[in-house]
Amino acid sequence: IKEGKIAAAATVNEGGVAAALSKMCFGNGLGFIFSRFITAADGLFVLQPGGFLLELNGGAEPEELFAGLDWMPLGETDGEGRIEINGQIIGLDEARRAWEGALSDIFPACCPSGDQPAKSYLYESAGPRKHAVRIARPRIFIPVFPGTNCEYDTARAFGAAGGQPEIFVVRNRTTSDIINSVQAMARAIGRAEIIALAGGFSAADEPDGSGKFIATMFRNPRLKEAVAEFLEKRGGLMLGICNGFQALIKLGLLPYGEITELLPDSPTLTFNAIGRHVSTVCGTKVVSCLSPWLALDELGTVHKVALSSGEGRFFAGGDHLERLFAAGQVATQYVDNDGLPTMLAPYNPNGSVMAVEGLTSPDGRIFGKMCHSERWIPGLMKNIPGDKEQKIFKAGVNYFE
Repeated sequence: IKEGKIAAAATVNEGGVAAALSKMCFGNGLGFIFSRFITAADGLFVLQPGGFLLELNGGAEPEELFAGLDWMPLGETDGEGRIEINGQIIGLDEARRAWEGALSDIFPACCPSGDQPAKSYLYESAGPRKHAVRIARPRIFIPVFPGTNCEYDTARAFGAAGGQPEIFVVRNRTTSDIINSVQAMARAIGRAEIIALAGGFSAADEPDGSGKFIATMFRNPRLKEAVAEFLEKRGGLMLGICNGFQALIKLGLLPYGEITELLPDSPTLTFNAIGRHVSTVCGTKVVSCLSPWLALDELGTVHKVALSSGEGRFFAGGDHLERLFAAGQVATQYVDNDGLPTMLAPYNPNGSVMAVEGLTSPDGRIFGKMCHSERWIPGLMKNIPGDKEQKIFKAGVNYFE
């Protein structure tokens, strides 16, 4: 691979070579023509632990590459959108429909799209770009709740950006554990410049909805006071991704900018329209430059970012939505391949109203988003076209430098 001799590779799992080959064709739109007659003895549908399906670049000699190994040539890629085997031709669209449709009544591949169009807009008024006090390496407080699973990725992203991440594990097995955790969290907030709420499934997304355990902790009077002082007097930044975004919404920090009681019609994040968890890669567009978190991304930039959530659908009433758009608080939207906000699946995978993916507080210093910007590292998702690097972590650190 490093020498450029292998163009693509896949492991041979359940379904055997046939499944791996089909998925590779679905992913890149290229078809495949088998160069030899395939029989049952070839085991096309057999699980092959440790087996690889390799696409070679032109000029690569398999006899040289695989000398001494057990290997078998299969055929060549084809640009006609088909799979040809033993004289039979199967269209890729036909094969994909068969693959996705087998259990579609039970596990639909896409959520209902609805008839409501998604609003397309760009908000050009920038908010604060620098903190009044310069800090060489700002400290990032990352609390870890039971069920949080993205703390290491989040810490790595902030560390690579030049910050000093501090991971703190919240303990809740006993009353004294909770009291000690609250006290330790208040002290950590007091010495931090950034609070980052990482993704995961805090308290297994119970009771009846995600983010409630985190929100309950932060509504403790001591933590509520610490956060208010952090935001209002010290001008700190807050970031919430996925489960962290859900907690910011449940606390009222988004969209209101402070911990407050929610009203029945307050904006919320709820169960995906598809009715189940969704794991995919989305196109998201920067549509507001209000937030310092987005200071390093040009307005209109589209990123391809990983998504993994069961309750990622943003919902708000018409009046709330209009105010959020007018104030520039809608920071990012789900977009299609043309960069246009959309309600259509699979581009808007959870059915978020007006394609809202990320939201900020009125001053932009609190930012919540559903897609996992922290999961990308250089070299990852190379087979997915587009810009995968969101510079939000570097922008947050730069705010204090």
